[in-house]
Order: sequence, then structure tokens, then C-alpha cells
Amino acid sequence: MQDRQSFIYILTNKYNNVLYTGVTSDLRKRIWEHREKLVGGFTKRYNVTKLVYYEVFADIRDAIAREKQIKAGSRQKKLDLIVGMNPEWRDLYDEL
Repeated sequence: MQDRQSFIYILTNKYNNVLYTGVTSDLRKRIWEHREKLVGGFTKRYNVTKLVYYEVFADIRDAIAREKQIKAGSRQKKLDLIVGMNPEWRDLYDEL
């Protein structure tokens, strides 16, 4: 069974010192929800709104598996992913 596109993403705050990894089927909408503080919990508490990394998947199951893999990894592995895709740590939201 193939679903619509899915995404894993990494957000940070304006100081780039907090990382949050998530999964969604609508990346633009989900990041907007984080920015507008419509999502409670960690991202709201730590003002985590800057999209610095994402991956696209054809199947939500693959995206969920990748999210788990990233979350289980070290902070350094997350930093390496970000720097590999986005060395300037630009906010990628407007490029979606």
C-alpha cells in the first residue's frame, strides 16, 4: 500500500541549540503549526520553529521508520545530517 508523500523533519530554535525531529504527511502545514504555536509540548516550550532539515518518502511507514532511526541516533548524527543538507542552517520553510 502506497500513501501520499510523507516527511521527516528537524526543527531548531533561533540559537540552533535545540533539536526536534518529527514526521508528517503535510510538511508545510505542520511547520506552520509549530511556528504558530498550535502544537503544544516541546516545540512550543522551547520556541522550536526553524526548519533546518527534511527528507521525503513515498510511504508513511518508511518515514516513521526513519524518524525512529534519527531519534535513536546521537545529537552529532543529527548535526551531521543538517550540515550535510543545510550547512548555513537556513530556515528552509520558505523554500517548500
